[in-house]
Amino acid sequence: AGAGGDLPFFGSVLRRADCVRRCEEPRLGAVSRHRAAEEVRADFQRRVPYSYLQRAYIQLNKLEEAANAAHTFFMANPEHMEIQQDLENYKTMSGKVSLIDREARQHMEDYSAGVRHYDKEEYELAIEFLERALKGYYSEDEDCQVMCEGPQRFEEHEYLDYKAGLYEAIADHYMQVLACKHDCVRELATRSGRISPIENFLPLHYDYLQFAYYRVGDYVKALECAKSYLLFHPDDEDVLENRGYYEGLLEGTVDPATVKPRKEAKTLLRRHKLESHLLQVAAAGLGYAYTELNYWNRYGARQDEHSVPSSISSEPEDGPRLSLTKKRMPKPDRELKEGGPLLYSDVKFVYNSQQLNGTQRVLLDNVISEEQCRELHRVATGIMLAGDGYRGKTSPHTPNERFEGATVLKALKYGYEGRVPLKSARLFYDISEKARRIVQSYFLLNSTLYFSYTHLVCRTALSGQQERRNDLSHPIHADNCLLDPEANECWKEPPAYTFRDYSALLYMNADFEGGEFIFTEMDAKTVTASIKPKCGRMISFSSGGENPHGVKAVTKGQRCAVALWFTLDPLYRELERIQADEVIAMLDQEHLGPSEMNINPKDEL
Repeated sequence: AGAGGDLPFFGSVLRRADCVRRCEEPRLGAVSRHRAAEEVRADFQRRVPYSYLQRAYIQLNKLEEAANAAHTFFMANPEHMEIQQDLENYKTMSGKVSLIDREARQHMEDYSAGVRHYDKEEYELAIEFLERALKGYYSEDEDCQVMCEGPQRFEEHEYLDYKAGLYEAIADHYMQVLACKHDCVRELATRSGRISPIENFLPLHYDYLQFAYYRVGDYVKALECAKSYLLFHPDDEDVLENRGYYEGLLEGTVDPATVKPRKEAKTLLRRHKLESHLLQVAAAGLGYAYTELNYWNRYGARQDEHSVPSSISSEPEDGPRLSLTKKRMPKPDRELKEGGPLLYSDVKFVYNSQQLNGTQRVLLDNVISEEQCRELHRVATGIMLAGDGYRGKTSPHTPNERFEGATVLKALKYGYEGRVPLKSARLFYDISEKARRIVQSYFLLNSTLYFSYTHLVCRTALSGQQERRNDLSHPIHADNCLLDPEANECWKEPPAYTFRDYSALLYMNADFEGGEFIFTEMDAKTVTASIKPKCGRMISFSSGGENPHGVKAVTKGQRCAVALWFTLDPLYRELERIQADEVIAMLDQEHLGPSEMNINPKDEL
């Protein structure tokens, strides 16, 4: 170790600590002024101050600033329905359509702008924004690395109270810092308010750039970006072909061997691999759990419609082929099929997915009769409570309507107690089972479809609040993921009900105004199908981001429906449904008998 042993090393550490502290105080003030409590930091991460700001701006009659503050808060809290309604009101009052996210990460904004220009085949602009995004990304990465060295409160590691020896304590603390630094890749690829990062985020910059540079005739830069991408995915067949094609274009002018991958990409990847190695060695040696994530998942891929270079007229048919097909996406959990039997002879097929301009959609009529609709409506009148199913909120999606609901179990209990006719209460149970069987059969599911939630819900237009309405009865959303229209993504993460696989809505009436069910594109604006409810009509669809949907404002009367959500995972079966099954079994044992409705399939269609 030489003279002094470890003293030179620790002397360097102490000098650096002293330097950091002496730099902090003159620039940031005393520690008490710039090191916030954990609760305060959490509020700023959730952008809570912008919720207060928008209300303060309203008091000052500064509508534009209020709208931008609300939008900034909403970007990190997309499930906050009240703020979403506030935004709609601001748009109406101020006519403001373009909103500003005051906390937007510039490298994310530049990346999104670059992709938009790329999609429009505006390649020079795409290059400008994507290069700017890369510069911003590496700058943000440096900041992220530095922030990990600041004061931390590591989960399950109260290191100041740690009783281990000197080197164990140092190693334990350093590994937590290193894990934080290693996670910067995920942090920089994650939008505000999201848990899941954009897959393959950094490599995608180079993937877009290699083709954009090719289209503007800069083959050296195209080759450079292709080689940079291959650092992350050395076996990507598409980009390997592209690299070979670019090298062929440069023959006789530039030696392809002199064109190297970007230095910053090599440096980051080398550091990332070393971090991973150290973390895994430390986990084995110090005895704590560590799992290396797949930070460069190739399923996150450039999506464009450029098929093969033979479509480019300047390229000879027998020349090198530039593979620019869409990258493979992950296989779905199940094979998507439809068109199975409807099981009941009275059920009428109306439209399939193609006719509804989407995927995994079906519209059916006559699922229940007019008489059953009336009987179900009478049950609803007797058992529904305002706010039931919406955590007690009577107007959960819009202040202009009142929401009332009830579950199957509640209906059966009321029937058993004699508060509503038992036959009518059982009808709710029976028709929901009929709907489940139809959905399972039509979509040709090879495993059992379970109820995850069943809800009879009525929404009523409130008098005196319908003039100049521009909001929706239920905002555009997806049933098992968080819809992010700006990113054109649907994030399958909490608080979304990620276990839902299929959804259905069975309508009970048509004597109201408005209330059309609509499907949209992922932009939450472009309507792809609109459905007018009526008695016995049922719309069913898969619950993912492929089917964003909502409900137009109910402007007069009351709209009632049975809403059903299904799962293929028995772990997420609806508890109340299991209890309802037990009640039905008990009633049958008491010879109270089923309803007059036959829920067994009749003639297959």
